[in-house]
Amino acid sequence: QVQLVESGGGLVQAGGSLRLSCAASGRALGSSAMGWFRQAPGKEREFVGRIVWSGGSPYYADSVKGRFTISKDSAKNTMFLQMNSLKPEDTAVYYCAASILRTYSLRYSASGYEHWGQGTQVTVSS
Repeated sequence: QVQLVESGGGLVQAGGSLRLSCAASGRALGSSAMGWFRQAPGKEREFVGRIVWSGGSPYYADSVKGRFTISKDSAKNTMFLQMNSLKPEDTAVYYCAASILRTYSLRYSASGYEHWGQGTQVTVSS
């Protein structure tokens, strides 16, 4: 079992930056995939980006590519989402998630992740 706790959300003006953290505990992450998703009111949960814990480059949704950066601190079992040039349409609850099974066809889908954090609100004002 993996427990995930997000932090770092808040209110920011358009063009500003925020950094989210996702602290993992429980079983070792090993070669798990860790992802960031977001959900705005009335919308489905949307893939933001992912990273494979054991290595490799992060992958991002087109909507955030060039503005958001995923990184990790393996020693602290913590993943980060650096969000720059924020837009009002980035407003959502942001979730981190872990995929132990790593079903290839579901790597960009919320249904492909078994463990979820509680979410943190990000609000971008215009």
